[in-house]
Amino acid sequence: CAWSIERPPGDTAGCTFCHTSSEERCSTCHQRHQFDPAVARRSEQCKACHWGKDHRDWEAYDISIHGVVYQVNKWNPQEFDFSKKMADADYVGPTCQYCHLRGGHHNVQRLSTVYTSMGMSNADRGAPLWKEKRDTWVSVCDDCHSPRFARENLQAMDEACKDAGLKYTETSKVAENLMLDGMGEPMPKDLAPDWSGQHIWS
Repeated sequence: CAWSIERPPGDTAGCTFCHTSSEERCSTCHQRHQFDPAVARRSEQCKACHWGKDHRDWEAYDISIHGVVYQVNKWNPQEFDFSKKMADADYVGPTCQYCHLRGGHHNVQRLSTVYTSMGMSNADRGAPLWKEKRDTWVSVCDDCHSPRFARENLQAMDEACKDAGLKYTETSKVAENLMLDGMGEPMPKDLAPDWSGQHIWS
């Protein structure tokens, strides 16, 4: 990403660890020194890359009710039998793999979430592509929930995205007015440094 190229190497070290290598090679999920499908079926395998300030997928899962069910029961083979193939899995709650690698296929994007990276890129805008993705999303939830439950959650997320869009527009206007008034960029001494110790504005 362009924003990544311009940042100091220390800021992007975590990104380049994953993104400079082929993300489709087997050892990304199947540990190189322990090539065991049972290991690759655990949600922690996804945590290796899908966590942190820019894509908090692991954190979002871990504190969700699904993540709590997983954390509490993951060592119980009656609840999570990782020796079974994904197509035969009958877990007490969903793992990352159960939903995203449903049936045992290896195309994670085929069953990606509707709200990509918890963003708004796939909120319902009426396009046929979004309907297809949303119907697929609901079909995954149908394994444990009713179709109505999944669709109501999608609608709630749509409303949250619309609200966020309005807030974003509102704050952008405030920032624009500050710039027009010559107050858009405080002096560095007035700014808190970011996590790397650098000031975030020039």
